[in-house]
Amino acid sequence: MPLRSALPKFLSLLLCSLMLTACGEVWNDPYPGQESGGNILYTAFTERPKHLDPAQSYTEDEAVFTGQVYEPPLQYHYLKRPYTLVPNTVERVPEPELYDRAGRRLPANAPAEQVAESVYELKLKPGIRFQPHPAFAVDAQGQPRYLNLSPAELADKFVVSDFPETGTRELKAADYVYEIKRLAHPRLHSPIYGMMAEKIVGLKELSDTLEAADKEQSKTNPEAWLDLDAYPLSGVTVVDDYTWRIRIKGRYPQFAYWLAMPFFAPIPREADRFFSQPGMAAKNLTLDWWPVGTGAYMLTENDPNRRMVLTRNPNYREETYPCEGEAEDGAQGLLADCGKRLPFIDQAVFAREKEAIPYWNKFLQGYYDASGIGSDSFDQAVRVNVGGDVAVTEEMREKGIELLTSVRTSTFYMGFNMLDPVVGGNSEQAAKLRQAISIAIDQEEFVSIFMNGRGIPGMNPLPPGLFGFESGEGGVNPYVYDWADGQPRRKSAEVARKLMAEAGWPNGRNAKTGEPLVLNLDTTAGGMGEKSRLDWLTRQFQKIDAQLVVRATDFNRFQDKLEKGTVQIYFLGWNADYPDPENFFFLLHGSEGRARHQGGQNSSNYENPEYDRLFQQMKVMDNTPERLGLIRRMTRILQHDAPWIYAFHPKTYTLTHAWLKNRKPNDVGNNTLKYQRLDYEQRASMRAQWNSPERWPILALLGALGVLLWPIYHLYRRRERRTGLN
Repeated sequence: MPLRSALPKFLSLLLCSLMLTACGEVWNDPYPGQESGGNILYTAFTERPKHLDPAQSYTEDEAVFTGQVYEPPLQYHYLKRPYTLVPNTVERVPEPELYDRAGRRLPANAPAEQVAESVYELKLKPGIRFQPHPAFAVDAQGQPRYLNLSPAELADKFVVSDFPETGTRELKAADYVYEIKRLAHPRLHSPIYGMMAEKIVGLKELSDTLEAADKEQSKTNPEAWLDLDAYPLSGVTVVDDYTWRIRIKGRYPQFAYWLAMPFFAPIPREADRFFSQPGMAAKNLTLDWWPVGTGAYMLTENDPNRRMVLTRNPNYREETYPCEGEAEDGAQGLLADCGKRLPFIDQAVFAREKEAIPYWNKFLQGYYDASGIGSDSFDQAVRVNVGGDVAVTEEMREKGIELLTSVRTSTFYMGFNMLDPVVGGNSEQAAKLRQAISIAIDQEEFVSIFMNGRGIPGMNPLPPGLFGFESGEGGVNPYVYDWADGQPRRKSAEVARKLMAEAGWPNGRNAKTGEPLVLNLDTTAGGMGEKSRLDWLTRQFQKIDAQLVVRATDFNRFQDKLEKGTVQIYFLGWNADYPDPENFFFLLHGSEGRARHQGGQNSSNYENPEYDRLFQQMKVMDNTPERLGLIRRMTRILQHDAPWIYAFHPKTYTLTHAWLKNRKPNDVGNNTLKYQRLDYEQRASMRAQWNSPERWPILALLGALGVLLWPIYHLYRRRERRTGLN
């Protein structure tokens, strides 16, 4: 092309492209253009889920997804605290019928020793349907469309959406029974099988039967599908299409909490059969990768190294947002959507973020709707007042970012091995030694220094949110704290040293032999900041003239020492399996002594006959004033005996943008996405405002180009004129 035609066109194209770029609103949007302005929640995950099969899944990372897809019979009220069970797919929370060994019906308040079985009858709400799925697709004759698929038919199938036809059907009681049987499946290794085999009548026998059947089938076809409908479970029976019964050995009120977990969610046999076909597992076409449920959302994209997507289930039943909660919920706007149909959000996109800084920066740009707070960004996000109150910084407040805090249903504690000759034993002197150490270790200071204030000191094993937890003066540990000026005050080091003397260790030396008090802390090798924490802990023991020796080891060796009872002092924590006081108090029951009973969880090997007796009464009771009275008595025994230093209950801090509504922390309910709502128009506006391009560099570049190109253009015009004259 001649210069006379090329140069003007080049200059025109360059100028137009630069001007168009300068006029664009957002350059750094990480999401596809078709998602722009959509009713889509954006969030992140850091650890890829390992199991999405409800029979196997048991971690928080997995519950983020399984909780939205699967629907167990019960759920937790989204707003009420303490956590309260309410119906999910069933008409009511079941009340067990109690029977003695002769099969005679017992009254609801019958003593636990008389109860041979508890029978739970559950009745489904009619009309609930499964999500669209190829497992339900049928041909013109009503036969499964995708069954007995050949390798050729599977060749181009890599994700569930590669199967073009889908179907659905109504949820039935048999689907719940099928899943309970799966807990005993020899190939699944459910983490709760051992516990449930001790509770559900016939589950252990079913496991033995299935294992034998699987071995027999595997002789001829290792990949053969094991049809669980062919094997009855004596303790779980279908009454009719909407009703099923579960028989539990003895009295076990906590079983109702298990009915709110995905372990007891329905699995249709069609899905189990569909995914059990040869060749499916090799392509990750399994229930462990593609869950099938009746919940508000279904998993439509699963790339756990990059992105996972939950999409609104078009078959979801009519369910509405709650109209009651805690006293402050109304003022916080959490009741504004009372009675409106769920879910509110069309889709939730989870992006894999392996590094904290990119995650944080995208949140500040509005590309994630909520975020936790890492240690690197804590000072930028949160300020702590002199009185300990926390609030967002001015920078966050100007962006409309809100801080949500909650105390987790978790307890971290420092335990004494009660079998140890120095810190153990049931004598009054031994108790005073443990009390003195409990006073000396300033948990308030630890939480402030090492946790940025994200925790509250413990008074007993129970965390907030559970029945039996008491705040105020009634909940204070009187052996460690005084109540003064309306708040607990840790007793002084002088009080601790006085207790040391009464325990036979004046000035940190044995009153009889003069030997110094040397205490050993067994711990696993720590990560960053561990040295600072251990140095701090050493100084706490020095307050009472005790010497601390840290014996660090690897995790397996540490667990072995706990099993053998050879530790002296150790540090552990416990997260609630379900929100019942039994789930924490059992950690100190004599029958759970770890060194004496295989599989026990009482790592302190604590044993007190009165406490054990009260525990046996308390654990089988409903939440009544009588139960609260027993909990108070048990708590006082533990506070006196001090087998644990009740360290702290951690707090979670979450930041949310102003456009994310109805977000309330919930540590035990997993199906929380359906309650949340987005003002996605506000989000789009704020994103554009926060990410608008800086135009001055473009204008400066245009000016510089103009200066550079003007002489060229001037020479070009002179040449054109000469050509015209010739």
